[in-house]
Amino acid sequence: MNEAEKKRLIALKMKEVMEILGLDLTDPSLSKTPERIAKMYVDEIFSGLDPSQFPQPSFQEENISHELIFIKNISFVSYCEHHFVPIVGKAHVAYFPHKKILGLSKIPKIIHYFAKRPQVQERLTSQIATSLSEQLDTENVAVSIHAAHFCILARGIKDTSATMETHTLKGCFENNPTLRAEFFSRLPPPSESIL
Repeated sequence: MNEAEKKRLIALKMKEVMEILGLDLTDPSLSKTPERIAKMYVDEIFSGLDPSQFPQPSFQEENISHELIFIKNISFVSYCEHHFVPIVGKAHVAYFPHKKILGLSKIPKIIHYFAKRPQVQERLTSQIATSLSEQLDTENVAVSIHAAHFCILARGIKDTSATMETHTLKGCFENNPTLRAEFFSRLPPPSESIL
C-alpha cells in the first residue's frame, strides 16, 4: 500500500473514532484533524516502519583507533505499542571499533529510526544494539535507554516520577565484567531529568 492510500485510510478511521467520541467535526479546529493525524503517523512518528527510511551510514575506515567510543544523552520520542502514547527518553551507546567508525550523526539517526514505530522499550534497546553491531561489523556494542512512559505518567496509576531503564550488552560488554562496569559507570545518574 502506498503512502497516500495509508493516509487516506487512517484519516477515514480517525474520523470515525472522533465521531464515536462525540466530537464535532464541523468545528474548524477539528475538521482537518483526521488528515493531520494520518500525515503525522505516516510521515513522522511511525516513519520507522518504512525500511526505505533507514539512514544511510557513513564510515571512517582509515586510522581507526580501537579505543572505546561512547555517545550519551541522545534524546528520542517513541510511541508505546500498547496505548499509542509517547515514550520519551535518552539513549546511550558505546562500542569498540573493529574496522570502521560510524559517522557521529548516524547513531542518533539510527536510534530515531527504530523509535519511530510502535514500540516496547526492551525491543527498542535490542534493535538499536543489533543494528549498530551489524553496521559496525563488531559484537562489541552496548546500548542503554532511560525513558518515561506516558502510559504510566498520563493514565493508569499516573505516576509522574517512574522511569524505566533497559540495557543490551553484546560482545566484550556482556562477557568482560570490567568493561561492563566501565560502561555502567559512565552512564548519567538516573536522577537526571529525561523530560
